Amino acid sequence: MALSDRIPYQAIVDRPKLTLPDGKRIAVWVILNVEEWRIEGAMPRTVLPPPMGQPLLPDVPNWSWHEYGMRAGFWRQHAALTSRGIPVTMAINGNVCRSYPRVAQAGVDAGWEVMGHGFLQGPMHRLEDQRKAIHDAMDTIEAFAGTRPRSWESPGLTETEETLDLLREAGVEYVADWVIDDLPQDIETPHGLITSIPYTVEVNDITVYALQQHDSEVFLSRGKRHFDRLYAEAAENARVMAISIHPYITGVPHRIGALEDLLDYVGGHEGVAWMTASEIGDWYRGQMG
Repeated sequence: MALSDRIPYQAIVDRPKLTLPDGKRIAVWVILNVEEWRIEGAMPRTVLPPPMGQPLLPDVPNWSWHEYGMRAGFWRQHAALTSRGIPVTMAINGNVCRSYPRVAQAGVDAGWEVMGHGFLQGPMHRLEDQRKAIHDAMDTIEAFAGTRPRSWESPGLTETEETLDLLREAGVEYVADWVIDDLPQDIETPHGLITSIPYTVEVNDITVYALQQHDSEVFLSRGKRHFDRLYAEAAENARVMAISIHPYITGVPHRIGALEDLLDYVGGHEGVAWMTASEIGDWYRGQMG
């Protein structure tokens, strides 16, 4: 069976009528991706090209680009989110709990949901033992945070044919890798259902800034337009919107204001339910019976 065949096609216009808690019309969740890039390896993403076209290791400038986010950018985002009382899903590499405990603890202390995001940043396809890496991430986060993650976002949204089964086996109930719909969808595994939570690759600071090289006005206007359309559609049936951010991207001084403006715009509408991944998953499963 092709991996895509595990998620049967559903037209959103045919989905059952869903009702959000307290009469809300749209669920919005913020995903703060907290990752560890090891300086001895090639960087997953770069802002500066290699000198003379020759990649060099250690890649000090591009590693430092990311490291700035962990040392400075994260704290701007933390202030923006906690000051507004917005629930956050912190997608965290398991080893961040050891390498950046100050960052991980700040998320735990804020009451954020901890979402598994691999053990170290890198594609699932490159892992020698995917099961071990998943359990290492889950166990390390659980030992640090005191609760086992119920949700998961694979690094780079990467999966192999066995990833979903291994995640469910490890206790994951909700996964954000499948950017296929504006409502959750259940996926069968040999260990029980795992539910896809609507994520985003477009209202995502990596895409807008690092890949498409847009300025902050595009991030803000895209987020507003995305929200406006989902909010309008939610008059007929509930919708879910994701906002995905990274400390080294929207945590920098010249971009944090656009993120704050988007949060204020969304939060200024009646009927918005700020939720976390597991809250959305639990709501959906409760609605589907």
